Amino acid sequence: MDFQTVINTLLGLVTFFVGIWVRGLSDSMKELKDTDSHLADKVQKIEILVVGGYIRRDEIEKMIGTLFQKLDKIESKLYGKADK
Repeated sequence: MDFQTVINTLLGLVTFFVGIWVRGLSDSMKELKDTDSHLADKVQKIEILVVGGYIRRDEIEKMIGTLFQKLDKIESKLYGKADK
């Protein structure tokens, strides 16, 4: 066995193990991308759910208007009682 054969064998083995390592990295990257996509979909669904639960401005203004009308009625009744 000459020196060139030993070098070729060692380089072949190193290349083989580097190839296995790179393939493992590639598989890990693919798995991380799939997980990221799954988590992005979950966040999107949560955002839609949260946004759908807000009270609109016109609804809250209507509710506050009704509340103030009731308070005005109570106030007028209290003034009526105080006058008697």
